[in-house]
Amino acid sequence: MSMLRHPGTSETAEVFQHIALLYRDDDEYVTVCAAFVEEALARGDPALVAVPRRGGDLIRERLGPKSAAVAFRDMSVAGRNPGRIIPGVLLAFAAARPGRRVRIIGESIWSGRSSVEYPACAAHDALINVAFAGRPATVLCPYDVSRLDPAVIADAHRTHPLVRDGAGSRAGPAYADPLETAAAFDLPLPQPPCDAATCVFSEVGELPKVRAFLASQAASAGLGARRTTELLIAVNELATNTTEHTRGPGMLTVWAEGGSLVCQLDDTGRLADPLAGRVPPPDNATHGRGLLVVNELADLVRIHRHASGTGFRLHFDLVTR
Repeated sequence: MSMLRHPGTSETAEVFQHIALLYRDDDEYVTVCAAFVEEALARGDPALVAVPRRGGDLIRERLGPKSAAVAFRDMSVAGRNPGRIIPGVLLAFAAARPGRRVRIIGESIWSGRSSVEYPACAAHDALINVAFAGRPATVLCPYDVSRLDPAVIADAHRTHPLVRDGAGSRAGPAYADPLETAAAFDLPLPQPPCDAATCVFSEVGELPKVRAFLASQAASAGLGARRTTELLIAVNELATNTTEHTRGPGMLTVWAEGGSLVCQLDDTGRLADPLAGRVPPPDNATHGRGLLVVNELADLVRIHRHASGTGFRLHFDLVTR
């Protein structure tokens, strides 16, 4: 029996396994992660290591020549926006290998993550359980207990059905319904600064005005040309949805904060699907890709559903990481 398997089960009995690895130092991290990958290779399973660059270098070095058979992604880049990890990293890897069990190390939360990013990260970890339900996959999520806040570790117990630490592997003692857990991280967005620029619009014919407003704000903040184009595409997707699917006006608010240009769009719409923007629609679908585009382009996306509508907050880094 694998040391990472739920006691009394097998990988075929539990089609999808989602494990929180609570590690205390580099040696424990690299030992467990390398063993996880080696077991995948021994079984002939495709393996992906999606962790921040330093962790990937440690695992690659421990694996030695075996690392050539493993896919690596720098999560600090690929997962800069937690909302793009499921569609752009995890599901993309699994979908490219249909009919095969995949084994993935996905480290989405590390000590460099900010408090602004964290709710999106925790919601992501909960929603993995929904997005991968019934899929042949094992996802191992490392958490550095020596550096992360104890509240973060407590949340890891809530978002992972299985836990691995120095005491061994066991069922997550606090694991809860993943949709309810993700909803608990749908937190109110902090108020924009009082001097933030605003633009109100109601109809599709006003979208050129919205784009001109955004372009002006991006230029004033010093956002580069490529990122400005991506900003315009992302916000235009949201603003188009506002004009087509909601009643009443939309309000766009823009300001600079902490090295990012922040754009918040508030409207009266209700975003019911918790996986919107995280799971691609069927190939024949004519709608449903707008939030996927937004997640792909923005450096952070926070969404807050409230009694009078929905707020979408997008961050675009002013300096490319």
